[in-house]
Amino acid sequence: MSDSTPDPFFFGYGSLVNRATHDFPNPAKARVTGWARTWKRTRLRQVAFLTAMREDGAEIEGLIAAVPSADWAALDAREYAYDRHAVERIDHDHPAPVSVQIYATKPEHHTDGSEEHPILLSYLDTVVQGYLREFGEAGARRFFETTHGWEAPVFDDRREPIYPRHQTLSIDETLFVDDALRTLGVRRLTRL
Repeated sequence: MSDSTPDPFFFGYGSLVNRATHDFPNPAKARVTGWARTWKRTRLRQVAFLTAMREDGAEIEGLIAAVPSADWAALDAREYAYDRHAVERIDHDHPAPVSVQIYATKPEHHTDGSEEHPILLSYLDTVVQGYLREFGEAGARRFFETTHGWEAPVFDDRREPIYPRHQTLSIDETLFVDDALRTLGVRRLTRL
């Protein structure tokens, strides 16, 4: 890309909110309108992950960051079960206007989470740690409130994390996640 063409940005609403999981430059807090966040399992992954889905009037908070020289290869590889879509309505803390893409799974490829395809606690921990650091406890509570699909159980893999970019939580962060799951009545599995 020429120096006059600004880098595109992605909007992260799951693990990409946690800056410890990537080194993409110019991160800034953001909120998209017209998209919701939900737990889904795709044919390309065994467990349930977060995806964005179009939903009129919905809003989700997250993080935007630049994709230098529009080199999407590394991020597309990380998000291999998703397609990229242009974001039309977004508010962000970045000082300049930016073009933003969001990742979403194809509806024909996903199903709801289940006992055979649960949410990994190591993944959820990483996501919530990012929300706590970026948006505080109130923002992390909004993450739980605005995310659909909590009918899926959570597999407790904290002692032996399966998620490759898992992060170690503080005691307070761990208690926050555990309390939120209890409040939502999410079932916890101890084996896959």
